[in-house]
Amino acid sequence: MLTKEQILEALRDVKDPEINRSLVELNMIRDIHIDGDTVSLTVVLTITGCPLKAKIEDDVVAAIRALGAAKVNLQFGAMTDEERAALSAQLRGGQAQTHNMTPGQAPLLNPILAKDSNTTFIAITSGKGGVGKSTVTVNLAVALARLGKKVGIIDADIYGFSVPDMMNIDQRPTVIGETILPVEKQNVKVMSMGFFVEDNSPIIWRGPMLGKMLRNFFSEVHWGEELDYLLLDLPPGTGDMALDVHTMIPQSMEIVVTTPHATAAFVAARAGAMAKRTGHEILGIVENMAWYEAKDGSKEYVFGRGGGAKLAETLASELLAQIPLGQPDNHPSEPDYSPSIYGERTEIGQLYLDMAKRVVEKCTEVATK
Repeated sequence: MLTKEQILEALRDVKDPEINRSLVELNMIRDIHIDGDTVSLTVVLTITGCPLKAKIEDDVVAAIRALGAAKVNLQFGAMTDEERAALSAQLRGGQAQTHNMTPGQAPLLNPILAKDSNTTFIAITSGKGGVGKSTVTVNLAVALARLGKKVGIIDADIYGFSVPDMMNIDQRPTVIGETILPVEKQNVKVMSMGFFVEDNSPIIWRGPMLGKMLRNFFSEVHWGEELDYLLLDLPPGTGDMALDVHTMIPQSMEIVVTTPHATAAFVAARAGAMAKRTGHEILGIVENMAWYEAKDGSKEYVFGRGGGAKLAETLASELLAQIPLGQPDNHPSEPDYSPSIYGERTEIGQLYLDMAKRVVEKCTEVATK
């Protein structure tokens, strides 16, 4: 006959998908009752209407049936405000960075900002809007995830946030007390100002408020397991947000996005020059909208030629990729549909995968210098 101890032991391997911690460790398993080969229990979710409730239910039922239970009666409850506050404190405490601190120094709430963090920060920037910077960000992030890397995105383009729409993310982040859990899509964890704005309303903020929001994305977001790469989709140009990133994350590297047009490359050079002046390593240049491939296979250079190569020469960097004009051949009925993500086996998807491999190589080279 099954025992409560056996059930709890089996459920230690079942994790809350958002927090990535055991349901047993989080005290989410309650009221276990055993009647022969029938097991009844309650799972207490972090919030009512947890978006991953079905996933948790499937995992719990599978784990208990693997023990030999013929029937599993599962009920759901929700944590009280007090329990959520305690969990929030536990998560924030778990993120606190306490080693390598001077006496009296307050702990960092997120270890990815610590000097000994293994997370590589990559800021995606451009001189002007409309060059496809966010498209490059989301596709590079997904390509890195396809290589098996743990990846996150901070949509730091506060005024022009677009990552949630590009990745077809329609759920809001779970908030537990003062802790925010990023939304995960295609194995990429995402945090964006767009999650907190109603009906696509405009943002009317001054510089200091923008910097505070960016800091909150680090201090109040529980990224879970340490990320290999955290991509920051910056606003175009060299404004307050870009300056905050340079100050807050001095170890960040940068990728500059341009089109082949000479003017776009000329303007993008300013963003690259800013990175160099603040000590940021430029990983390389991405030339987006490099050409349009006609049905007969011929290439039409709609926005001219040579802008990416010229910018790479100006910044003494590398042309990482030339991405042609295109539209992902996705359909809303497909699982994991994202309107701006190219399939892994498509021609442009392969270009992003090759770029991701080169980015990993270059980041490794920089880290071993």
